[in-house]
Amino acid sequence: MAGKIAFFDFDGTITTRDTLKEFIIFLHGKSAFYAGLLKISPTLTAFKLGLADRQKAKEKLLRLFFSGIPQFEFNEKAAEFAEKEIPGLIRPGAKKALEDHARKGVKIVIVSASPSSWVAPWCRENGFDQICTELEVIDGKMSGLILGKNCYGIEKVKRINEKFALAEFEEIFAYGDSSGDKPMLNLAKHRFYKPFQH
Repeated sequence: MAGKIAFFDFDGTITTRDTLKEFIIFLHGKSAFYAGLLKISPTLTAFKLGLADRQKAKEKLLRLFFSGIPQFEFNEKAAEFAEKEIPGLIRPGAKKALEDHARKGVKIVIVSASPSSWVAPWCRENGFDQICTELEVIDGKMSGLILGKNCYGIEKVKRINEKFALAEFEEIFAYGDSSGDKPMLNLAKHRFYKPFQH
């Protein structure tokens, strides 16, 4: 047996706010963010009504705000965001749970639909593994598209199973806060839904 493992969703579970939105504001400013949302509001409305695919709607947002940015510049800003902004977004209850698991030697894996660009630096700083959405880079620039699939719903389970032989772990914990986390929660013996939102 390989010990114990804990899977944590990131946005809304560990953090108080959506980090994709916060990173876009960090990168472009609040007014540019809301002006951009207005521009793609037909797509976002269609998605909310169930008429548009989640990944396509997300890529519309990513293209608008990230397309054409040099990769090195984007990664620098993402690392800066991870260092300066993410610590202030962590829920106190989530911080305690992560610390408790780490103290007991539980392997911690952050599984997020947010891009690894800023989740990975935060995970490295804290000694956690991560499985995230990856962004496509073409000729050294952000394309605004997702590389492969958005890490959401059943895709979280697929990625977890690709990376870990779960049968080897004596105990599995999972933490999430949305319907997109429920397939991941079903992998665990110890499941926690919206555990830190009070």
